[in-house]
Amino acid sequence: MKPDIASREDIKFIITHFYDKLLADPKMIPFFEDIVSHNHLEEHLDIISDFWNDILFDTTSYSNNVMKKHVDKNVLVTFKKEHFNIWVSYLFETIDVNFFGINAHNMKNRAR
Repeated sequence: MKPDIASREDIKFIITHFYDKLLADPKMIPFFEDIVSHNHLEEHLDIISDFWNDILFDTTSYSNNVMKKHVDKNVLVTFKKEHFNIWVSYLFETIDVNFFGINAHNMKNRAR
């Protein structure tokens, strides 16, 4: 049986493998080209892991405004429903292949 998401390390594992899928997808890479080209991917993965850690485990690691970041990015590269569907499918696939339980369910539910 698969374990549930139990730690920030589990979240970082999910986020890292999830981003591997996003960065390999020609429809999704435009949203991340600046992060990759400036060699900020690892920092970005840590920030996203902090965000999800706060959501799942009620910590206070993430200090940015998540909506502002996405609104600002949308001005440069339009994020459409098609992109959201791809994003969700990769996240859910990454979670489902590796984890099962209430935290896995909660992560998917919050992503929706």
